Amino acid sequence: MSEALIAQRGPYAVEVSAGQDYFWCRCGRSANQPFCDGSHKGTGLTPLKFRAATSETLYLCGCKRTGTPPCCDGSHKRL
Repeated sequence: MSEALIAQRGPYAVEVSAGQDYFWCRCGRSANQPFCDGSHKGTGLTPLKFRAATSETLYLCGCKRTGTPPCCDGSHKRL
């Protein structure tokens, strides 16, 4: 299993729509950050599927070290 790459040292602010499914990139290799584009193939890492409960702005983790995936918990401050 590969270690996740740091895509960015801070969160991605994204607008999500209630009831919509999203796939958060866990590997850090996607060119479509913070969402999966299939670049994880062969890494042993898989995206995290989540459904937005409400339409809102979420701050999705860019460093891939969060303890509350897919949302940022400030882990990037300790890198």
